[in-house]
Amino acid sequence: MRIHHYRKMLSLALILGCCTFHGAQAQESNSKFPLIPYPSSLTIGQGSFNITAKTLIVTEGHRFDNEAAQLNLLLKQYLGSPLKIAGGAAAEQSIVLKYDATITAPEAYRLSVTSKSVVLSAKEPAGAFRGIETLRQLLPADEHVQSPLKTVTLPAVAIADQPAYAWRGMHLDVSRHFFSIDYLKKFIDLLALYKFNKLHLHLTDDQGWRIEIKKYPKLTEEGAWRTFNNQDSAVMKKSADNPDFVIDPKHIIQKDGKTLYGGFYTQQQMKGVVAYALARHIDIIPEIDMPGHMMAAINSYPFLTANGENKWGKLFTTPICPCKETTFEFAQNVFTEIMEIFPGKYIHIGGDEVDRSSWEQAQSCKELMAKNNIKTTAELQSYFINRMEKFFNSKGRKLIGWDEILEDGISSTAVVMYWRSWVPNAPVKAAKNGNQVVMSPGNPLYFDNEPDRNSLYEVYHFNPIPPKLTAAEAKGIIGAQANTWTERIPSENRADYMIFPRMTALAEVLWSNKDRYEDYLKRLKLQFPRLDALQVSYRLQDVSGLVERNVFTDETVLNPVKPLPDLSFRYTTDGSLPELSSTALNGPLKISKNMSVRLAAFTPKGRRSDIYDLQYTQQDMAAPVNTFVSSPGLSCNYYPGEFKNAKSITGEPKAVFTVDSVIVPKKADAPSFCLKYQGYLDIPADGIYSFYLNCDDGGILKIAGREVVDNDGPHGPFEKSGQVALRKGLQPLNLDFIEGGGGYTLKLKYSVNGSQPMEIPSSWLKH
Repeated sequence: MRIHHYRKMLSLALILGCCTFHGAQAQESNSKFPLIPYPSSLTIGQGSFNITAKTLIVTEGHRFDNEAAQLNLLLKQYLGSPLKIAGGAAAEQSIVLKYDATITAPEAYRLSVTSKSVVLSAKEPAGAFRGIETLRQLLPADEHVQSPLKTVTLPAVAIADQPAYAWRGMHLDVSRHFFSIDYLKKFIDLLALYKFNKLHLHLTDDQGWRIEIKKYPKLTEEGAWRTFNNQDSAVMKKSADNPDFVIDPKHIIQKDGKTLYGGFYTQQQMKGVVAYALARHIDIIPEIDMPGHMMAAINSYPFLTANGENKWGKLFTTPICPCKETTFEFAQNVFTEIMEIFPGKYIHIGGDEVDRSSWEQAQSCKELMAKNNIKTTAELQSYFINRMEKFFNSKGRKLIGWDEILEDGISSTAVVMYWRSWVPNAPVKAAKNGNQVVMSPGNPLYFDNEPDRNSLYEVYHFNPIPPKLTAAEAKGIIGAQANTWTERIPSENRADYMIFPRMTALAEVLWSNKDRYEDYLKRLKLQFPRLDALQVSYRLQDVSGLVERNVFTDETVLNPVKPLPDLSFRYTTDGSLPELSSTALNGPLKISKNMSVRLAAFTPKGRRSDIYDLQYTQQDMAAPVNTFVSSPGLSCNYYPGEFKNAKSITGEPKAVFTVDSVIVPKKADAPSFCLKYQGYLDIPADGIYSFYLNCDDGGILKIAGREVVDNDGPHGPFEKSGQVALRKGLQPLNLDFIEGGGGYTLKLKYSVNGSQPMEIPSSWLKH
């Protein structure tokens, strides 16, 4: 959230050379090949191809010179020196980059690896490069060997491949917290590895202006720096338990007796980043957010607002004024310099979360609205966006905006980026209007939302095509991207943790567009050594079977299963952080008294997983109530309005619904609201029952009068769990849930005596 902020498969004939292939395995995913995303078609060959210092890279003409150079850079890391690049016809014991006019898709390629040669065929340089990244994943995981290798081996394989979606993007907010040039290049390398082709850089916002604009030097002289704000304070507090929340000291300076945080990219630096990305066939999409989110600019240039003021309103800051020619002069001057830095087709203008109240009072706006027959300030915002789009188009560029630009009219030529999950009709409206649409809904594609055990599954099973579109309209959905807003991400390690491995799941959705989830998880494990070698601080896989609040009647056992075989468990019982020096958990730990355990998994190199805070409480079995009920379902009380947390719900409900499952009813349609579910669970047998409450924003679950899960908000979609000891029969259930605006996630699952989580049967629900 900003404020808390089918296609045809490739049907090309494979060049198989003299290699024998196992046809039965041609279309099935084979997890022995650690490829993410998985190719459209892969056929296993016999034998392998050995790359040595004598191997030639052969190109036909100069079409693929850049790609040959990129391949050589990769192989040099293994062999210690570059290979010779030669022009001419294919030869044995060589790697051939071959032009093939029969390959029609811009990023499609064919790859044939036999014992005699490697032939990579493509029509476009982008296709050749995507094939090189497949070769990269077939090579040994450690790309930076300490001593040069004499031989590097590629397995024999035939691949025909192309992407399902044209737009495969990732977004990074460098305004809230700043990231170095080196990190941007590292990120670009990782985007290339997983076949992404768009990097959306959020360069400006209220908290910082990050790109040099020579006509307005104060944008970076002043706007790139700030004293520590409430977001900084929040991460500083978290840094006590996690060093990834330490604010990077490289971006802290002392000036005029003040401690300032920030930084910016010079135009020359950013041109270097753009060239680095283009060599890897990745377009950088710059975002200069306006008319809202402009506090960093208005601080230095107050003439931009309607009344000269610059402050926070109820939710958002004062925007720039679309009713003064000086505003358009400023915007056009800024974007002219942006276009000189970023040569790509797309420019992002933001256009979201605008507090238009200052426009309502401004005389200049009243006059312009009367002159142009503009009735509302929403139409006034459309006037600004449409005028800027015409300017972009005059320069040969295409405007992108967040889906708010749809309000009160937008041309069909703008690209709409959909993010507001609570406005499900927005991408449908845009597609029907003829706009191209990039899907980036907050759930599950806001990677600043805290990951949990469900995150990978949710991303992997995201469908970019809204269900209400016809096949013709669906062609307007050109792809998707995940957004990483950095209010709570102050370091590069934390950014890695939030993005990886979720980014790999999205890569497979957008390139492969085929459900191979279980196989993907196997291939993901084979990717971890490569991410280790590339020094990516990814989030370790979840330890399955753990519950935060555990209960037992006599005793219980803590016996977690390692998600990876080389991990080790360490734990503490005194509240301290688990470290490598903490007590090892090498077998079952019996627990027969009330206690708290802090558990973590560690890699051999000492990197720590999430910390699992486990509470154990001895509890008697709750007796059922002697109440006669005959009505199925739960009672659901609906309270429109804003609530800070589930504990603050007061007043009389506006409506009462009956629901047959724990979901947000469609009738609960206010921007923010709370729901109180009441009734009984008809428990079928005595046991220790675990409940898993996933919500956005907050929720508290009580069963048999006992608090089982406290997942109170506000926060993004996140699951917490707890247990309760129940006897067979009717057990009272109370669930309080708040929706702060934008999420609408509410899921409740259960397990009993250690079983896998499952949906609560509707037959259990009574009221």
